[in-house]
Amino acid sequence: MPAYVRSLGLPGLADVHVHFLPDAMQRKVWAYFDEAELHYGLPWPISYRVDEERRLETLRALGLRAIPALVYPHKPGMVAWLNEWCADFARRVPDAVHCATFYPEPGIGDEVAAALDDGARLFKMHVQVGDFTPDDDRLEPAWARLEAARVPVVLHAGSAPIRGTHTGPSAVREVLRRHPDLVLVIAHLGMPEYHEFADLADEFTGVHLDTTMSGTDFTDRLAPFPEGYVERLGALRDRVVLGSDFPSIPYPYAHQLEALARLGLGDDWMRAVLWHNGARLMGLT
Repeated sequence: MPAYVRSLGLPGLADVHVHFLPDAMQRKVWAYFDEAELHYGLPWPISYRVDEERRLETLRALGLRAIPALVYPHKPGMVAWLNEWCADFARRVPDAVHCATFYPEPGIGDEVAAALDDGARLFKMHVQVGDFTPDDDRLEPAWARLEAARVPVVLHAGSAPIRGTHTGPSAVREVLRRHPDLVLVIAHLGMPEYHEFADLADEFTGVHLDTTMSGTDFTDRLAPFPEGYVERLGALRDRVVLGSDFPSIPYPYAHQLEALARLGLGDDWMRAVLWHNGARLMGLT
């Protein structure tokens, strides 16, 4: 895979959707995926179930030039300690992207402001896991600060692999109506509401779509692309960003790149998606 990236003339990969979590939380996430047949109806073997240092070494060997540590809370009261953990990760991992998260609860605007002041440059929100709507009024101060800072938010709001009470594009559209200059990165291309989230990218210049798990053999069984969608991805070249969901993916990392290449959108599209767009969002040189 690094040879393929070099053949495109790129310095490496800019992947915006990589997870590192506190050890106890990571073990719980993997335990959940170990029961994937119960949750999703099909097995989900973890390809990179190794310790943190080996995961970091793997990503560097794959060619990532910066390593995000996306985290997300599933209940109130988790944001402060997760953001502290992320800040520590960024201090001890020299090629880390300093990440943070947020949740609808009192004082969240100040929590986001503190994370921004501490150097956070990529945020994560997971609507289905957190079981909240992104247009919750309690989130307004946080959205306003993120919009002013132009710091990207990786937002999992699509209804796959499990539909949630608040998943789908409608609440995201309302957030963008209130905050049209937000920089949002729609995780998993918004699957399975692919066209609806692409509509948001057409309408709002800050909306991007990340490729996480999209077009892979695994995902094609769950949420294949609808008719006409690949052509839309081609037209949105400057707003499509590499994402992987490493380490909790049920196939080798290289398969994500293979899945994107076989869309047939050309080398220039691949260069934009694998490096230029993510590098711009994460402030890489």
